[in-house]
Order: sequence, then structure tokens, then C-alpha cells
Amino acid sequence: MAVSGKHLTLLRHAKSSWADPEIPDHDRPLNARGRRAAALVGGYLRRAGCQPDLVLCSSATRTRETLELLDLAPNTDVLIEDQLYGASATTLLARLGTVPDVVRSVLLIGHNPGIEDLARTLAADGAVLGSAYPTAALASFDLPVPTWAEVGPGVGELRDFILPRDLD
Repeated sequence: MAVSGKHLTLLRHAKSSWADPEIPDHDRPLNARGRRAAALVGGYLRRAGCQPDLVLCSSATRTRETLELLDLAPNTDVLIEDQLYGASATTLLARLGTVPDVVRSVLLIGHNPGIEDLARTLAADGAVLGSAYPTAALASFDLPVPTWAEVGPGVGELRDFILPRDLD
């Protein structure tokens, strides 16, 4: 049975390259494994019919490349935001609280530990997320609230927790 309210998908960026240690963290691109994982996650999202109304994406190179490889519908609203780079769960939750209420579903692409901490904060039972939130892992939540401002600890009903290796 579908839950009325909001839907949130939290995606940790795919695996980045450390081939050039001189590249600043913000500018590190994906490696081959990361590109493959992001494409697998994108395929999963399309098969699952998960088309977000809005994507909030960190400005880091690896998050933007992850987003591109998801191959979402071209009419998807996307906001690339500096404040999401390395953001804490508290900052991410505060940003979600400002999403217009006409938006039903959000895909948030960011970094650990913020993404994992937010997933565990939202999950009514954080234990179902397992012990790790690896790169390109995706947690999908139903949020039975009418406004984004009401999203908070324990509100999320975990629909899926997907690891790229499970899609291979």
C-alpha cells in the first residue's frame, strides 16, 4: 500500500578516483568502478519507476558525475549546491526542510558521513540499514508527512536499501 506524503532517496556518491593525490577532494572524479556502479543504480531507479521531482546534489565533481550517470529524465529539476558538499545530517535535514511542499519526491546525492547519518536518523529502525553505507548505496524512504518541514528523526519508513553489488 502506497504511503501518502513525501518520498526521499538518499544516494551516496559513487567511488571516486585517488589516482592523482594532488587533486583537491572537491574535484576528485569517479573511477571506473564508480562510473559502473552509478550506471547500475540509475538502471535500478528507472526499473523501479523512481523519478524524483527534485534532485539536490553536492557541487563536488564525484556527486555531479554520479548524477549524470543515473541518466534521469531530462526534465528533472536539479539543484547543484555547495552547501551539500561534506554536509552533516543536521545540515542536510535543514535543507530538506526548505523544499517547497509541492515537491513530492527528492533525490539527495551527497557524501558520508552525512548521508549515512541522515538515513539512520530518518529510519524508524536504523538497524535495517546494516553496518555500512558504501559508495553508491541508496536508501529510499516514504515520509508520511504533508510538508518537508515535518521531516525529522524516526519519521522515515525505509522502502529500499540498495547496494550496487546487489544490482550486478
